[in-house]
Amino acid sequence: MNIYLAGVMPGGVKRNMNLYLAESGGLLKAYIPEKLYDGANILQSFYYADEFTTKVIIPNCKRFMLDSGAYSFMAGKKSVNWNEYVEKYCQFIRANNVQHYFELDIDSIIGFEQVLEIRKTLEQKTGVKPIPVWHRSRGYNRFLKDAESFPYIAIGGIVTKEITQKDYPIFSKFIKDAHDRNAKIHGLGFTNLKGITQYHFDSVDSTAWVSGNRFGAIYRFDGTTMKKISKPEGCRVKSSKTAINNFLEWKKFAQYAEKKL
Repeated sequence: MNIYLAGVMPGGVKRNMNLYLAESGGLLKAYIPEKLYDGANILQSFYYADEFTTKVIIPNCKRFMLDSGAYSFMAGKKSVNWNEYVEKYCQFIRANNVQHYFELDIDSIIGFEQVLEIRKTLEQKTGVKPIPVWHRSRGYNRFLKDAESFPYIAIGGIVTKEITQKDYPIFSKFIKDAHDRNAKIHGLGFTNLKGITQYHFDSVDSTAWVSGNRFGAIYRFDGTTMKKISKPEGCRVKSSKTAINNFLEWKKFAQYAEKKL
């Protein structure tokens, strides 16, 4: 799902915010016709990437982002050969000309120094700089250093509540400092509707559109924002129609946001 929010940043530079629809691929594969990807931004995990990703999603969506999927992979393995995993990740990136992909931010598992070594390997083997994912444990000086060294950086820990809603005001400083260093900044899992209009990330991603199928809710774009309509008690929703409706409504919001927010 892509939301593009336009804003005027320091120096008079106009920036668009891109909102990516994030999902494992199950709902996309099951219910979303190929023709509907036109104009949508998609973020998917490498863990779930398959032929449907390479033959349908990537060629037809407007923009594509790739998450490393390291945590999902690790959850199903007693031991992980990270060298093999990184090699497969690089092969996929090269084969599909992926321009925006995230590093393996697994500091808590292998240590930050090893994360930095993998970062170098990713760039060397793909020819494209990865997007570093900042976590609080890295410290703010590391964020500034990455903003000076990479064209795109990201803030992690929003979904896991490492960064809570009361912390959101710090985003203004993150965004300004990144832009002052000519870096774009992505808010991983950040689609707080009010926050999107307040904090002008260059991009964010969200799984909100799939919640209708999880919880039986319909989304409607009302011309300026999204409205969530919960199903009446005792009613059932049809999975295919719900998925298509919510996908299209969020895409409308993204198109509005690109022009107006």
